[in-house]
Amino acid sequence: MPLYKTITAPRNTKILIWKIEEELNTLEQGILLTENCKARLAGMKSELHQRGFLSIRQLLKLAGYSPNHLFYDAFGKPHLTDGKKISITHSFTFSAIIISDAEVGIDIEMQRNKISLIAHKFIGYEFTYLTEDDVRRLTIVWCCKESLYKIFATEGLSFKQHCKIVPFQLKDAHTTGWVHFQSRVEKYNMFFFEFEGFTCAYALKN
Repeated sequence: MPLYKTITAPRNTKILIWKIEEELNTLEQGILLTENCKARLAGMKSELHQRGFLSIRQLLKLAGYSPNHLFYDAFGKPHLTDGKKISITHSFTFSAIIISDAEVGIDIEMQRNKISLIAHKFIGYEFTYLTEDDVRRLTIVWCCKESLYKIFATEGLSFKQHCKIVPFQLKDAHTTGWVHFQSRVEKYNMFFFEFEGFTCAYALKN
């Protein structure tokens, strides 16, 4: 079954995760793509990206939305026409959406050792409790910061300089994220979990 997992969270929040196993023609079935969606799909050179794009539209359908209910602002942040908050992610064979009354962000990443090589680019404060060899927790931090970035959708926001993730252990399944950007200081509840070699994290505005 392509719908891999459904999660409910506070603030009338729902997360839907899709395991992408279908061919393109199967993923296109049952959804009416807008002209903009068709143009975006045609412009994607990678079939992996095309399948991710279509699986997101299938998740929207499961949540009660059609593609024309989704639009993007000038910063590329997705919005729903009914005013609900949404965030979108896909990585290789998984995609997900999160829909909520609160500001939200979500990210899925495959767990890969090469994250150790780029840790210095997105980790600052977190090196007080992490090392470059801690692949699983580094991946969680990346997903958490990506989720925060998706909420802010603001030019100039830096993972390393402006986003901080409070110390956590793998068993905790949640932590706290802070964003200090210009005059804004905001706190977020962060949740994370692992599955089939992937990590998912999502942020909810405190």
